[in-house]
Amino acid sequence: MKKYTIQNKPFIVPTSDGKTIKEHFGNATNGNSQISIAHMIAPAGWSEPFQTPEFDEYTFIIKGKKQFIIEDEVVTLHAGQSIKIEKHTRVQYSNPFKEPCEYLAICLPAFSMDLVHRED
Repeated sequence: MKKYTIQNKPFIVPTSDGKTIKEHFGNATNGNSQISIAHMIAPAGWSEPFQTPEFDEYTFIIKGKKQFIIEDEVVTLHAGQSIKIEKHTRVQYSNPFKEPCEYLAICLPAFSMDLVHRED
């Protein structure tokens, strides 16, 4: 029995906002509710509604930059930077900049629509 898993076919999450989401491990890919790891590309001008998730979310910026509104503070991360946002924190993610933003997102426990609590 192998003690490792190589992921060659991540689950491509369908989106309607131009964002590319490839979940390598997590609920959608392999049923793992403990952790999700996704490679994302947010196009210029992209944004999501505010949310208050029931998971910690770690973000590592590969290229470009990404804006976070955390509670009432605006934070911008650049390539090479990372952040941990603790669960039960109201946050909005966006890319109001002119270039796409490529990043990794890791959620503990795994991302799920039932746990994200997006606002209307």
